[in-house]
Amino acid sequence: MHVRERLLLCSLRCVLNVTRGINKFGSSLPLPEQVLNKLNVKRVCQLHLRFLHTIVFIQSRQRFALMSDLESPPPPALAGEKRTCPEDEEQDLPLKKQKTEADHGNRAAPSQDEETSCLPEEEAACEGEEEEDGDTFADMMKHGLTETDVGILKYVSDHEGFSGILKERYSDFVVHEINKQGKTVHLDDVSVPADTEEVQGEEHQPKDDDVLTEEQKKQLGDLQLYKNKEGTVSIQVVDDTKEKRTLIHKAIKTQFPGLETKTEEKDGCRFIVAYHVAGKKALAVKASTAPRKHFWPKNRGSFCHFVLYKENKDTMDAINVLSKFLRLRPNMFSYMGTKDKRAITVQEIAVLRITADRLAHLNKCLLNLKVGNFSYKNHPLKLGELQGNHFTVIIRNISGTGEQVHQAMTSLKQTGFINYYGMQRFGTTAVPTQHVGRAILRNNWNQVVDLILKPRPGAEKEYLVHCREEWAKTQDPEAALKKLPNKRCLEGQLLRGLSMYGKKNIVTAFGLIPRNNRLMYIHSYQSFVWNTMVSRRIQAFGLKAVAGDLVLRGTTAHVLSAEEAEQHSIHDIVMPLPGFDVIYPSHHIGDGYRELLSADGLDIDNMRHKVRDYSLAGAYRRIIIRPTDVSWDVIQYDDPRISLVHTDFEKLENKPAPVFNTEGKYRALRMEFSLPPSTYATMAVREVLKLDTSIKKQTQLNTLWFN
Repeated sequence: MHVRERLLLCSLRCVLNVTRGINKFGSSLPLPEQVLNKLNVKRVCQLHLRFLHTIVFIQSRQRFALMSDLESPPPPALAGEKRTCPEDEEQDLPLKKQKTEADHGNRAAPSQDEETSCLPEEEAACEGEEEEDGDTFADMMKHGLTETDVGILKYVSDHEGFSGILKERYSDFVVHEINKQGKTVHLDDVSVPADTEEVQGEEHQPKDDDVLTEEQKKQLGDLQLYKNKEGTVSIQVVDDTKEKRTLIHKAIKTQFPGLETKTEEKDGCRFIVAYHVAGKKALAVKASTAPRKHFWPKNRGSFCHFVLYKENKDTMDAINVLSKFLRLRPNMFSYMGTKDKRAITVQEIAVLRITADRLAHLNKCLLNLKVGNFSYKNHPLKLGELQGNHFTVIIRNISGTGEQVHQAMTSLKQTGFINYYGMQRFGTTAVPTQHVGRAILRNNWNQVVDLILKPRPGAEKEYLVHCREEWAKTQDPEAALKKLPNKRCLEGQLLRGLSMYGKKNIVTAFGLIPRNNRLMYIHSYQSFVWNTMVSRRIQAFGLKAVAGDLVLRGTTAHVLSAEEAEQHSIHDIVMPLPGFDVIYPSHHIGDGYRELLSADGLDIDNMRHKVRDYSLAGAYRRIIIRPTDVSWDVIQYDDPRISLVHTDFEKLENKPAPVFNTEGKYRALRMEFSLPPSTYATMAVREVLKLDTSIKKQTQLNTLWFN
């Protein structure tokens, strides 16, 4: 054998030896040596490169295993939960990987807790995507935004900042909704309330439990838990009557949410056939088939209100899971605000004419979701009805002394923080969402398409790179669309619109993107302008009210005179988001709005758009927010993988609260505070640490700390 061939073969054997120790990562088994000897040099080189790529990939995952703000796999299954929950196997593929939360960080998802819903690139991400490895995400973040890019420049306090890691684990960020009565929402009861009125004649009917045998219940339970996804369970109807069949249908649907039933006749006998709503058998049933109506007592409220506890899921994902199991449309649910994905959150939900019993049965198989605290009321919930949110935030590996922490938290409690729109508002890629929003407002639709579809610096998933390259090369939407494995991502929706309506009808094509995602672009631009002008206002006048500032009197803005300014504090001052229905400060900051919009090619006196959806009315927002219920303590711990918060679910399961070592290896700041709606908790943390909260900076910080 030639010397070069011997060297290549030796190198390949070395790589294969390494792979023998990492087969737990899913790599293929090494080839037998006698097979290797028969391979030609070209094939050896191909295998060599393939295994080298495997090694590099695994090393990169190990290196960045503790980075925060990356897409996170799920935590270990909570006690009493099943790992075979069907909705997560189909809808959230990363959850299939049996890893702990510490395996990766997670890109922080925006939320209503922090004023905004998911950004377009993130909310409409293609389903079934694999997670990005650390090197890929770190490379992408080299081209990401920092706080200065979006106008976040100033602080209100003069204390010395210190370093720390935010959201290293999603359990480091816990949100409890504060309802319109001012009560903090907790999940502390999973029992089903008793009906106040019995159904007429119900005492003469057998109970649901009585119509199914133990063997039938076992078979139905296996079907419900997806142990046999495409199977069915057939139950022969003995003493066949309509009433008996109705009881069996009701028993199956009530005791085993997620299963649907139909009646079939075989060999002269009638059978009730149960199947899973997500299986192929369900697809054979007409989509228009509506669930049968069940008796609803007159004295029972039409809406079942309940508390939803969720981990590492955003609100809409959770609603989609519940609606799939209950065979409802998602719009049957109502809520007061959407919550963070990368967090543990507790909020109130309402659903129309679904019993607490049906909801409670879902707890048997839901993954990272729990429901409870059921009650019946005559009204749904409305967006914005909440009074705010209560946050418990863990900042790990802090460098500050006890005195520094005390000064920072005292300032937060007494003075507050600048009410900036946080980094979640502006996206995570090299193309900021406010740039797309500006192009929409300028009616420059070719630029809108270019910004969304053009190749961009930084690493992306391979199919997105190919899609963008195809678009740049051919400008052919159908050809670019073929590069996407799933057409539901934002780029896919836009390309589908372009292929349907043509490149001369971009407005209609753009309309295929969900409305909330489209509006997020222009809201992002408004937020950028607001952040920039508030930084100028703080720079010019500091933390006092001055003549020309705006305050709200009811819902109307009023310009302060010099005398009136003496009677107000900085906490009363508001600044406008640009629009056609707002006024601007009468001092030079008001002129700055006009200059900034004019530089962007917009007329501040004409904020109405040809497309009504994109007309901006504007709004007012307080400059400074002072949190309430502020408390904090510095804790020490040894294991960075443990949770430092005692959650509602752990309390329900009677699990002990975390115990901290007074001389632990690591130090963390645990802070609690309440904020009104439309406020970003990350901006409160920024004020405490005096650190850039952008993913780009946090990724750099985490990488340096890990190394």
